[in-house]
Amino acid sequence: MLSHLVSALAIPALVSAATVTYSVPAAAPTTAATLDVAPVAISIEFFTWPSYMTNVTATTQCLSNFEALTGEWPAIRIGGTTQDRADYNPSTSAYVVYSTSSATGVPTILTYGPSFIDLAAAYKGRVTMGLNRGHNNITNTILAAKYSKSKMTNLYAIEAGNEPEYWSGATAAADAQAQDDWAIRIGQAISTTDIMEEGNSLSPPPTWGAAELIATENSTVTPYVKTFSHHAYPGGDTTTLMEHSLTVSKMAVFKADIAAATTAGKQYVFGETNSVSGGGAASVSPTYSSAIWTLDYALYATTLNAKRLYFHHGTLGACEYCWFGRYTMGASYYGAYAASAAMASGSKIVMLDAGTTNYATYIVYGSTGAPLRAVLINTDFYSGSGTRGSEVFKLTGFSTTSVKAKRLTAAASTSRVDEGASPTFGGQEFENGSCVKTGTEAYETTTVSSGAANFTVNASEALIVYF
Repeated sequence: MLSHLVSALAIPALVSAATVTYSVPAAAPTTAATLDVAPVAISIEFFTWPSYMTNVTATTQCLSNFEALTGEWPAIRIGGTTQDRADYNPSTSAYVVYSTSSATGVPTILTYGPSFIDLAAAYKGRVTMGLNRGHNNITNTILAAKYSKSKMTNLYAIEAGNEPEYWSGATAAADAQAQDDWAIRIGQAISTTDIMEEGNSLSPPPTWGAAELIATENSTVTPYVKTFSHHAYPGGDTTTLMEHSLTVSKMAVFKADIAAATTAGKQYVFGETNSVSGGGAASVSPTYSSAIWTLDYALYATTLNAKRLYFHHGTLGACEYCWFGRYTMGASYYGAYAASAAMASGSKIVMLDAGTTNYATYIVYGSTGAPLRAVLINTDFYSGSGTRGSEVFKLTGFSTTSVKAKRLTAAASTSRVDEGASPTFGGQEFENGSCVKTGTEAYETTTVSSGAANFTVNASEALIVYF
């Protein structure tokens, strides 16, 4: 029996649940993907980087919550549209200099100085630095790259240019040649190989993708390339965004691209991603459905061998999908936190379901090769009124008499923190403004009989089962 869920939420009547059954492999299958130490990462729009780190109280605490789970601070990518509007000025003492017509405006031109890079150097995790290629001034970009290399012991990669397919007159073939040329020249200038992040396009592969770039590379450029990156914003409404089968089908376009990078011995990342492009959709991105999507999306992407997903944070005050820095916590932070909790200390991951329904089942394996956690997700929509549907997940292969689990839940798929309806994960919340975890941690206990256990997961809920 599942123990009573410790939560302030009233639990509505449930629809009689169907059952899906999976046998959990005792060891990671050969098809399982290898996990990065911290797959859930952060992207921060270039011009907002100093503000997120010096003016937003929640930033450090929100990031340290992930570090407490994984033992490593989340990787950060600093970039976006404004990286290709930003010129490096080694003489300015300011982090960044720009002007806008409103408090939430985006600058069309800006400069930044050494202190901008010093701030990145002070971060405790890996940093990918986005630099300007849009102005086609490689001399200026190399100046910034040299200073970054000299100051940043945490410099993971340099990204030259953001979404170049939107530049005037751009073609995929010409851009591939330019990316390769810049990778060689920047790498040589800073005397560093294994440093450049290539790709960084939003248009879907194969035209703008890793496979296309790899086909243009020779033994001169390849040593300088560290990672291939693509951007992804699947979009949808509160129902379709989180549907597991749609998440799987939308990701199909990246499979060959990821495989090409993996075969070439390079990592593939989603260097900028989130729910809906352009800062998010007010009716979708702040809702709890986005939390369920974030969890499922992060887990599924890693099963395809994507190493990290950099969830984008844009203009302060005008960012519906932001986890923090808005007027309140973003509900999707809960999904990201649950994903980190699920994969923490994991070595391998595999999806057991076929990806054709709304019900997802993932198994994370530890360093010994044994199952570490199962993640069960019900992506059915629930409006908050009437009967709430549920699904029973039956797992076999347990060797204990009982297992514990933590539940991600909210009152409805449309619940929003700014409307007083916060999700909970294991009975706990994250305090608005500070991101401090509050409440008493709650586990559920399920009895195992003959190696099998049944887990009921309500519509728009997820359960992390600890082996």
